Amino acid sequence: MNRTEATAERGEKSNTAQLLGRAGMACYGVVHLVLAYLALQVAFGSSEQADQKGALEQIGSSAFGQVLLWVVAIGLVLFGLWQFLMAATGYDWVSGGKRTRKRIGAAARGVVVLVLAFTAIRLATGSSSGGSSSQKQQEFTGKLLSLPAGPVLVVLVAAAVLGVAIAAGIKGAKQKFLVDLNTSELPGRAQRWVGWLGTTGYLAKGVVLAVVAILLAIAGFDADAHKAGGLDAALKTLAAQPFGTVLLTVVALGLAAFGVYCFPAAWAHKR
Repeated sequence: MNRTEATAERGEKSNTAQLLGRAGMACYGVVHLVLAYLALQVAFGSSEQADQKGALEQIGSSAFGQVLLWVVAIGLVLFGLWQFLMAATGYDWVSGGKRTRKRIGAAARGVVVLVLAFTAIRLATGSSSGGSSSQKQQEFTGKLLSLPAGPVLVVLVAAAVLGVAIAAGIKGAKQKFLVDLNTSELPGRAQRWVGWLGTTGYLAKGVVLAVVAILLAIAGFDADAHKAGGLDAALKTLAAQPFGTVLLTVVALGLAAFGVYCFPAAWAHKR
């Protein structure tokens, strides 16, 4: 095989990986749509587990639940691997520090998605997948608090999470996500909506992450791991505030918007 043929074969394999990864991003969108549904239930008084694990359990409890769980699990694995591919070779359309930051972000997203895929596989096989996001967050916080200068470490983690929350909000408000999309590949109506969906979705994710950061910071200042919490606790904290039903409904709609955004974004993402 000569060099030209080898290059063409690598390009074909890369395109195949891109296609599979995009299908996986659509599965990621499905998880957010179910998560938005759970958040709406919490807004109106339900005690359902409103995190990504709860969303996967909801998928598994539906008709053909095991089949759907396997489809979502495989899709999430593909999406996670695609993010690692993007971390290694992607984002050539930006330069310098921006490319480095995007690649680091893709690697981190790949880790998160693969952990979620592992949870889906365990649920699909009937294995225990551990507690809720809040329970896991409390366990993690407890381990940090047991270390020397533990409260300081927890507050630093809270600051890092808050930084991610702010970055998500800025990404949504300034529509920086559009840099990674070839919106011209989308139908006219989708071109008009993708910006709004992405903005709403990223702002909602920023709000939820900010609440997680606040809970972590309180746990650090009080040296009490039980005051920490993950996505589930963040949504329920929002629901407990004055006008919490309205506030959480808005956030839930934002999460749903992000779920819908994943579909056109998967189609139009730059290679």
